[in-house]
Amino acid sequence: MKERFAIYLPALLGGGAERSMLNLAIGLAQQNLAVDLVLAQATGPYLERVPPTVRLVDLGAGRVLASLPHLVRYLRQEKPTGLVSALDHANVVALWARRLAGVKTRVVVCLQNTPSQDTRHAPSLRGRLLPLAMRLFYPWAEGIVGVSQGVVDDFARLSGIRRAQVIHNPVVTPELFQRAEEPLDHPWFQPGEPPVLLGVGRLTRQKNFPNLVRAFAEVHQRRPARLLILGEGEERAALEGLVRSLGLEGAVALPGFVQNPYPYMKRAAVFVLSSDWEGLPTVLIEALALGTPVVATDCPSGPREILQNGRFGRLVPVGDAQALAGALEATLLEPRPSIPEEAYRPYTQAEVVAQYLRLLRGG
Repeated sequence: MKERFAIYLPALLGGGAERSMLNLAIGLAQQNLAVDLVLAQATGPYLERVPPTVRLVDLGAGRVLASLPHLVRYLRQEKPTGLVSALDHANVVALWARRLAGVKTRVVVCLQNTPSQDTRHAPSLRGRLLPLAMRLFYPWAEGIVGVSQGVVDDFARLSGIRRAQVIHNPVVTPELFQRAEEPLDHPWFQPGEPPVLLGVGRLTRQKNFPNLVRAFAEVHQRRPARLLILGEGEERAALEGLVRSLGLEGAVALPGFVQNPYPYMKRAAVFVLSSDWEGLPTVLIEALALGTPVVATDCPSGPREILQNGRFGRLVPVGDAQALAGALEATLLEPRPSIPEEAYRPYTQAEVVAQYLRLLRGG
């Protein structure tokens, strides 16, 4: 029988964390292992990307906490060698489930964002209690992983726990390059059209796309350009209102969530990350791997690590529209750079899968 591993998530929503955990599941399955992708609720746009080599286990719970008894039952039945959980409340549920199940499964919890920022912006009491939950329950884990050094350092300050280690997300896969070659039927990318600036992410406060729109407005006053933001979220109405108020309806488009953003990334003149905070921004790594010039806010955490202090792309202060506009304009004026493989090698699927296997097996 194949050795079994599991990855537990709330759902397969369209975020970088979910995409990275799916890449991890696929990478583990490619090692001739039995891999279960265990979801509190089998919803989300990435469901169609789960391959036959990964077994999908739907716990059928409306909320993460409600999935606890179902996860206990799964662990008792399957007894996987190791389980990886990601996203904060799911991490706590995974640790409780293993304890209640009484199995020897090794649990590795993964921190995808800087926890102090997540806590500060949490909309509920449950979110604000997260640091206490970390201090109480994360010590039960065999492994605590942060996706960047900034995340690990922030977690240590917040929780007092100092045994977390950095394992980057498995962002760069062979599939990334294959999907980037798919045709792109969009009028803005036809020959002779103005350059397109691209942002990708959920339309949420964290991503601060309003700052990107304001920066683009300054660039647009001085030169022909267009801005495309791929993603969906609760900030859509406010963002569309800002675009209208600045008179940018013909130059800014928000087409919503796109299953395959990589042809857009590869063909964009500049990829822009405008976030106020991150853990390890997947889209920034993907853009680098596809050879696209990048500009990013120097937010906590990830961009400075990924771009090696500005070696592979410009960094600007968080929330500074003028600085962002200047960096975008300067990047547009430069020849397209040749980005070396070393810029994204630490984030390749094979490299990351090997690190997780060592931790999950206790080696």
